[in-house]
Amino acid sequence: MRDGHRKIVVLGGSSGMGLATVRLLAEAGHALIATGRDPARLAAALGPLAGDVRGEAFDAVDRTRLGAFFQRLGAFDDLVVALSGGEGGGPFRQLDLGALERGFAAKFWPHVHAAQAALPTLRPGGSITFLTSISARIANPGTAGLAAINGAIEAMVPVLARELAPIRVNAVAPGVVDTPWWNAMGAEARAAVFRQQAETLPAGRVGRPEDVAEAVAFLVGNGFTTGTVVACDGGLHLL
Repeated sequence: MRDGHRKIVVLGGSSGMGLATVRLLAEAGHALIATGRDPARLAAALGPLAGDVRGEAFDAVDRTRLGAFFQRLGAFDDLVVALSGGEGGGPFRQLDLGALERGFAAKFWPHVHAAQAALPTLRPGGSITFLTSISARIANPGTAGLAAINGAIEAMVPVLARELAPIRVNAVAPGVVDTPWWNAMGAEARAAVFRQQAETLPAGRVGRPEDVAEAVAFLVGNGFTTGTVVACDGGLHLL
């Protein structure tokens, strides 16, 4: 990790890949500010972590509160946007377009608002890293809505990398990762999906949040990488 001690914001840092990123970067000696909607959940997630870590609880969908957060924070070095939504998937013929709109509202727009709101206090030479999904780049039936949400974010990455330079802009596109995102389908269905993926993926297993955190840490720390979307999917995009 370059430039020694850095001040890093992780939006959506109370669970899953966001929390794993907070943990890894804090262990590397950086100052972390993690956000989450639920104050109790955020406090419980961050409590066991060592290092310079603090949390701020608010809903990042609220642009007013998001702007106030960055203004209060002052100058910082890197932004990681790990906000996620759970809607927008399903066969296109029967796809609930209202759910797709909610999916955009829960993920695409918060990513865009976060990046824009951060710019007044994000230091030149800093970075923005989005967490998207490999669904944006695989032709998997039933995921057209998810592909649209994540693909819209990924389409902005190279453009913003040029427009916002010297701020670097990148993204990590995870595949099937063992996080609470999958809990809604129930334990049995979740286990079946993970088993099938482990048998199919070139990596021979599903992902862990730490896998994605390591990819994020690379993009945050490598000053010569910008405009790039890194697939962290166990080879799913190869199938």
